[in-house]
Amino acid sequence: MSSNRLLKIFAICVSVIVAPLGAYAFEKVESKSEFVDAVAGKDLTIFAINVSVMPDGQIKGRAYGRPVSGQWQWRDGYFCRSLYWGSRDLGPNCQEVKLRGNKVRFTSDRGNGRYADLTVR
Repeated sequence: MSSNRLLKIFAICVSVIVAPLGAYAFEKVESKSEFVDAVAGKDLTIFAINVSVMPDGQIKGRAYGRPVSGQWQWRDGYFCRSLYWGSRDLGPNCQEVKLRGNKVRFTSDRGNGRYADLTVR
């Protein structure tokens, strides 16, 4: 087989592998309805954290052996929540939300802070 033909085969293989990678990028959630459809009432998990974001604005679950509770609303394109972890008030924060497959990424401070990728189950 000629080196030119091998190069073409290699290029095709690379494009088949690399092209779908863009499809796996996180996509920003733009609306409350998109957010609710993707995560509401489902378990969101990472490590020892398992929480649910309910359509009625409630947040409930457990994290590292303590209860998690709170409220949320969709405001100006962001998931805005106030949260308690056990008796500790974590306060309010508006977060950017992005989706990729069964992963949801919450980025604090309107997308300018730290992020956590949770699995949607």
